[in-house]
Amino acid sequence: MNTPRSWRLLLVAAVCALACAGCGVNPVTGSSEVSFVSEQEEIRIGQSQYGPSQQSQGGVLNLYPELNAYVSRVGMSLARVSERPELPYEFVVLNNSVPNAWALPGGKIAVNRGLLYELDDEAQLAAVLGHEIVHAAARHGAKQQEKGTLLNIGMAVLGVATAGTGFQDLAMQGAQLGGAMVQTRYGREAELESDRFGMQYMARAGYDLQGAVALQQRFVQLSGGNQPAGFGALFASHPPSQERVDANRRTAAKLGTTGRDGRADFQRAMAQLKRDRPAYQAYAKGVTAMNQSKFEEALRHAREAIRLQEREGQFHELAAAAQSRLDQPAEAIKSLNRAVALGQSFYRPYLMRGTLHLKRGNLDVAKQDLTVANKLLPSADATFGLAEIAQKEGDTETALRYYDAVARSQSPLAAEARNRVARLRSGYYP
Repeated sequence: MNTPRSWRLLLVAAVCALACAGCGVNPVTGSSEVSFVSEQEEIRIGQSQYGPSQQSQGGVLNLYPELNAYVSRVGMSLARVSERPELPYEFVVLNNSVPNAWALPGGKIAVNRGLLYELDDEAQLAAVLGHEIVHAAARHGAKQQEKGTLLNIGMAVLGVATAGTGFQDLAMQGAQLGGAMVQTRYGREAELESDRFGMQYMARAGYDLQGAVALQQRFVQLSGGNQPAGFGALFASHPPSQERVDANRRTAAKLGTTGRDGRADFQRAMAQLKRDRPAYQAYAKGVTAMNQSKFEEALRHAREAIRLQEREGQFHELAAAAQSRLDQPAEAIKSLNRAVALGQSFYRPYLMRGTLHLKRGNLDVAKQDLTVANKLLPSADATFGLAEIAQKEGDTETALRYYDAVARSQSPLAAEARNRVARLRSGYYP
């Protein structure tokens, strides 16, 4: 008969067996470490989370394809000289004003529009991308997953597992996981390690290592009392310090190489984005006004942003959000039609347009938009809307499936979804 002591012994034995099976060598540092996540699994995690993570952070900045191509070229020049050049690296610029950059396991890397504005040359960009490449190559993100595995190993040994989880719920969890991984804060050692090896990649690729020193000096200055809005996210996940500045100086002195700063190429690649900065600043003011329920003001800022750069879909989306709150649904739909027509493959215009069509009783169009929105980034809002449509169409089975998924989420809609599930299953729905 099993006793609590025997369960503990079984747990210890299982942990030991897994630890022995997972022993390995870090591909970047060469140090021994416990590794439960295989390279194949790393790649799978990165590929599955890259799309949702991009969508949750503003989507790809498709308005500037040349800039995306330039960032990708710089990133690949560094990835090729890393210890893991065979990973399926990808680099994108996201349409997000928050200064930040992040990496997912398997080499999936993104840098925000807001961070590019803070850089002076290609060497500084290489310092950012090299740092993120190390996070991927040294398995820092995978280690975060392994920590979760270790925390839950007792439950696995005891045979506790969820059953009957639907695809939609898994997709929602996946999007939440992607967002959490983007916000991951690495420890001091991981940050110093990424700086050091990232500078080695810079040296191999022929960059001026002072770019990495200048970058950290800039971040230390900005982390002071009067830092610009939005830098909190960057500094939470990549905390700056004088220690990192000094470490970068020592690394530069040790490597003893001088290379190019690429200032002219960087400024050329950034030229149009810099010209459009006033438009994005007007957009940011409009977002602030929306958050303060100043809808007329938000619409004015959106129109000013559109006047300066008509081809940016997010500006039309902001106008639609304000028009919707000002009880102008027809105008809001026109603005969303324009946002979608610009072809930037961002989930939010589809979600907003689908919701507006649902409120107006246009069920077929609403279903199409909400389905597209959910494919781009599964959300409780779109799923709840699809449940309502199915319910209105008399498809109780589909409605229950969608409501069940929302009910198991962390959304504010979860309580109402549970209420509707109970009513539908009881057969009472006035």
